[in-house]
Amino acid sequence: MRITQSGKSPCFVRSCSYSNFNAMNIVLLSESDFTDKNRAVIADSRLEHLHKVLNVKQGDTLKVGIVNGQIGIGIVECLNNEECSLTVDLNSPPPEALPCTLVIAMPRPKTLKRSLEAAIAMGVKRIFIIGSYRVEKSYWSSPVLSSEYLHKLSMLALEQACDTVLPEIQIRKLFRPFVEDELTLISQDAKAIIAHPYAPSFSMSVVRENKQKVVLVIGPEGGFIPFEINLLEKQGCTTVSFGNRILRVEQAVPAILAKLF
Repeated sequence: MRITQSGKSPCFVRSCSYSNFNAMNIVLLSESDFTDKNRAVIADSRLEHLHKVLNVKQGDTLKVGIVNGQIGIGIVECLNNEECSLTVDLNSPPPEALPCTLVIAMPRPKTLKRSLEAAIAMGVKRIFIIGSYRVEKSYWSSPVLSSEYLHKLSMLALEQACDTVLPEIQIRKLFRPFVEDELTLISQDAKAIIAHPYAPSFSMSVVRENKQKVVLVIGPEGGFIPFEINLLEKQGCTTVSFGNRILRVEQAVPAILAKLF
């Protein structure tokens, strides 16, 4: 996963453990886990999850995958308190990614965590976290934005969804430079949509039938200010409504993705 920021990285990092997230529905392996072509050994926090949550026993068959690669099965050959040894057969591609780039104005850190979990689990592979007028400056110092936290969150979201392909997450603190200098390039060959509850309604069938790529732009808590909407529209974005109800950011992200795809 590539995580880039336009400003300084937060200096404080909080751990992100399996106990804070959904269950592991696939065991994600890295190249360093393999002792040979078809044998992998797990000896970190995943081992504790196998013991305490999944209650894995010797001889069990697990769904496994290699990060950014194939999916298959792993047979537990040896299991103790120090390690789990698997015989691995990777023979299937990961789920197809959503043809969507998500641009989300930085919400409260806890809201961002939930929103990213949902988007990554649903198959979004490119995400921009941006600043806007209503984004609190203090949010940018949150440990949620650290590379370590975002990587761990992404891994756990993939394990929930039985996926292997890590997303690319980029951070852009300055709204106007991002919109004027990058958004047009990002939305090439795609329909750029700003989700706004007071805009005209939008027919999702247009996207589904044409299998169209989408850049989905979601504002902060309180929404974009008129200047920001105008600037986005000047770059080719269309402001649309997905329903009469006004949703929280963490609710809007999965709801709109589900409607679009």
